[in-house]
Amino acid sequence: MLRFILSRLMMAIPTIVLVAVAVFALIRFIPGDPAALMLGDMAQPDQIAAMRVELGLDRSMPQQFLIWAGDVLRGDFGRSIVNDEAVLPLVVSRFLVSAEIVVVAVLLASLIAVPAGVIAAWRQNSLTDLALVGTATVLLSIPTFWLGLLLLLLFGLELGWLPVLGYVSIGDNLTAGLLYLVLPVVTLVIHEAGVLIRMARASTLEVLRLDYITHARAKGLSESAVLWRHAFKNAFGPIWTMIGLILGNLLGGIAVIETVFTIPGLGRLMVDSIFARDYPVIQGCLLFVSLSYVLVNLVVDLLYPLFDPRVVAE
Repeated sequence: MLRFILSRLMMAIPTIVLVAVAVFALIRFIPGDPAALMLGDMAQPDQIAAMRVELGLDRSMPQQFLIWAGDVLRGDFGRSIVNDEAVLPLVVSRFLVSAEIVVVAVLLASLIAVPAGVIAAWRQNSLTDLALVGTATVLLSIPTFWLGLLLLLLFGLELGWLPVLGYVSIGDNLTAGLLYLVLPVVTLVIHEAGVLIRMARASTLEVLRLDYITHARAKGLSESAVLWRHAFKNAFGPIWTMIGLILGNLLGGIAVIETVFTIPGLGRLMVDSIFARDYPVIQGCLLFVSLSYVLVNLVVDLLYPLFDPRVVAE
């Protein structure tokens, strides 16, 4: 087990380094001069040159990267060009808003979709199976932004049950915060449930065809015992991996939902920073999202042996 954990940790280190290099390089390809942007349209060439020296933009790319990487390791992600705010606290505060929505959505989607997919596999080719697979296919086909707008129109404008725009932190007001979370969370749950239903069904079907399932049935175990005590336990490994991938993808790709519902999360911050050419914030957002994705997948890998002991034996 220790060898497995160490191998996964060692694999994560070069991944993080490559992510940092990619983020640094991508920012340098964005058109525009950060120094000129910070000083405004009325800046003189000598002022721009002095600002480039202050920002270290006059140095070579390798030198710029080493300086930037050293600052990042010390927790210094720079300062926003737009409002002169420290980037790291800004990114962390916005990330917590996004994580609040994403974690709740993935948890609810898993609780609903995984049992549904297992039942669909158990009742393969039955009306129940066809209904669940058909529902999952429809859910996968609906764009999240369109679904979010429909939910806003129905429950916000027509029925008036839920707030339409804005955001209130649960820490500030529990009741209002939960009301503002309902529509974005439901939108994500509906979409991601389709993915998980199909994954849970496919994984369970593969396990149900194995010999030990036939042996368990031959011993006289009930179908429910065979399904939940034997099949589901061994089918959950791939499902767990998919849950981790969905969680990582949503943490970095929730900008559409946050834009539709005007939620001040990390995705919305990244979009606003791109329009404002706020390079330090863009760089901080990209790095934070990438590291979060790597961390989520690392945790998934480390917990995988709990669901499939064969991994440790390898």
